[in-house]
Amino acid sequence: MPQVTQHSLAGLSPEDRAALTNRSEADLSFFLEKAAPIIEAVRTEGDAALVRFGREFDKSEGLTADILQAPESEFDEAFDLVEPEVIEAIRKGIRNIRTFHEEQAPEPMWLKEVSPGAFAGDRWTPIDSVALYVPRGKGSFPSVTMMTAVPGAVAKVPNLAIFTPPGPDGKVDAATLVAARLAGVETIYKCGGAQAVAAAAYGTETVKKAQKIVGPGSPWVVAAKRLLAGVIDPGLPAGPSEVMILADDTVHGGLAAMDLLIEAEHGPDSSAWLVTNSQRVIDEALEALPELWAAMTDQRVAFSQSVLCNGAGGIVLARDMDDACAFVNEYAPEHLEILSEKPFEYLGQITDAAEVLMGTHTPVSIGNFALGPNAVLPTSKGAKTYGPLSVTDFLRRSSIGYVTEKGYPELAETAHTLAKYEGFSSHANAVSEMRAKYLKKS
Repeated sequence: MPQVTQHSLAGLSPEDRAALTNRSEADLSFFLEKAAPIIEAVRTEGDAALVRFGREFDKSEGLTADILQAPESEFDEAFDLVEPEVIEAIRKGIRNIRTFHEEQAPEPMWLKEVSPGAFAGDRWTPIDSVALYVPRGKGSFPSVTMMTAVPGAVAKVPNLAIFTPPGPDGKVDAATLVAARLAGVETIYKCGGAQAVAAAAYGTETVKKAQKIVGPGSPWVVAAKRLLAGVIDPGLPAGPSEVMILADDTVHGGLAAMDLLIEAEHGPDSSAWLVTNSQRVIDEALEALPELWAAMTDQRVAFSQSVLCNGAGGIVLARDMDDACAFVNEYAPEHLEILSEKPFEYLGQITDAAEVLMGTHTPVSIGNFALGPNAVLPTSKGAKTYGPLSVTDFLRRSSIGYVTEKGYPELAETAHTLAKYEGFSSHANAVSEMRAKYLKKS
């Protein structure tokens, strides 16, 4: 068995401890350099560039300009290609995701009387157009379609469009088509990577320009979002998958090993760490790994071993659970599992994690596919300032103010005093006796 990377926090310098929190996309210089000409080609050549890159990067020989947007017939065919139990699982997942996001949605408008006769509040309206990025390179992800499309539909965004790489035959993954239709999205463009972000930002002959793009992607997607941040809102930073399993001495290490592999199998650019204060848990986890790998496909074994044995993941021994929780916050993981018979004992110590899944019956698998909270999450320490994708990511917030004749005098006096202090004469004039003169005339 390959040697799993192991560290003891007690023996690490502050610099080495901080180095453990680095992610695969920490240095994007290569991708930024290579993505720039791809973006420029899409901007200047439009559909022709998308077809060329689809054939070159996605090996999609069947892709042509006339099918860059998936036709209705492709959606219809997908329901015949996908097995009934998979369609039913998608329906159930969408039901829970929709229920969660409907509860999450803010009131369209609220107003509060902040002082007599003066009202202030917020108003939420949907963004006009949002691109939903659904990756495909290392697998097919109808679950990402569900997680991005449902909150957009709940927010009533008028123009939602999925961007996803085409297969060799020039078609979209059938389950992705099924999930899109069941979630309420009928526009799918067949492009991925940096070229998809560019198409969403600039538009092409086929692709309609979007105001925002959301969804996880490879370092190519992350780099393109960064380069195009002045053209399109790049949304929350969602790069390669990452997980941290926080386990105490009340659980079997085999359970920790099993859940550690969930995100590690996504690809060699993923990150996956088991953090525990128990040497027994570590020993049991290492003992369980060969059996767990034997039950996986060769590709997923290779991906997960690359993560766990080459420094992007592995096992961390903490001095105690306080130290373990502190390291979790330093790392700020995308997915965090608290594996414990009493997980709520540690929840209060966790401040920097995008998703916290509690207890021995809540693996990341359930969070990714079925529970309801959004599984599109900030990566690469994004959890320190961002939260999960939500309905509000598809909405824009406007402040609303309304002051009546009764409420005006007190607020005008306050504003006049501060405007004079800051030296803004027009600000002061607008709430002076000059206003009273015009109000009388009107």
